[in-house]
Amino acid sequence: MSKHSGANAFLLAASITSAVCAHADNADTANKSNNPLNLAPGMNLQDYYTPKLYDSNAHTNDLLVRGTLPIAPNDFIGVPQLLRATVPMSTRPDPHGGYSTGLGDLNLFDIFLLKTDGVQLGIGPQITAPTADKDELGTGKWQAGLAAVAIDSSPRGLLGALVQYQSSFAGDSDRVHVETATLQPFIIHNLDKGWYLRSTGTWTFDLKNDTHYIPLGLGGGKVWKSGSNILNAFIEPQWTVERKGDGLPQFTLFAGINVTFGK
Repeated sequence: MSKHSGANAFLLAASITSAVCAHADNADTANKSNNPLNLAPGMNLQDYYTPKLYDSNAHTNDLLVRGTLPIAPNDFIGVPQLLRATVPMSTRPDPHGGYSTGLGDLNLFDIFLLKTDGVQLGIGPQITAPTADKDELGTGKWQAGLAAVAIDSSPRGLLGALVQYQSSFAGDSDRVHVETATLQPFIIHNLDKGWYLRSTGTWTFDLKNDTHYIPLGLGGGKVWKSGSNILNAFIEPQWTVERKGDGLPQFTLFAGINVTFGK
């Protein structure tokens, strides 16, 4: 082999190695931003817009302001924790034929990370406070329950689910009892240069009224670094493929931007 050919082979190998490393770095960055069990502080702004409900011409919207805060293991609790608070600003049809927009019910959960290697596992309590400005924007009930997360992370992306259950235990005696369960699958497929595909529709089951709806989503997003932080913008249309009950979403446009601090 000539010196010229050897140099070309070396440059080709270096180029391939550089591309592989860049892809791995982008995949790691995307996984950190999209993983609900990533032990880093974060702030999310996410919006669910439903232009039409079944058996109704009404629309709804939920703008979620969500913050996460990790807590390191200590003498009292020997595993890491993730605190997550979600404050919704909601729009719902009102009893007078118009719409009400305002604060919805505050949700808070505390996930204990029981397993951080391989498939990550977390479980913990959650509580929802009746903070809604108007009756149509919330349940009027204090609710408590459990949240559990399982996530498998690889260079290809993320695969897992978030399961939540809660039931009302106090609140406005004139409001009906609430008992709900949700399942949110996480399917994230990493692409080149920080781009990724996603499907994260939340399956919602109203156990008190025996109704449910199951949306399937298909969207995409992109992550990029800004200093020591990670920014993540995405959009994901979601179509309801199975339902039982009226007034449930036909189609929802889910979009948002997430910021992961210090990673």
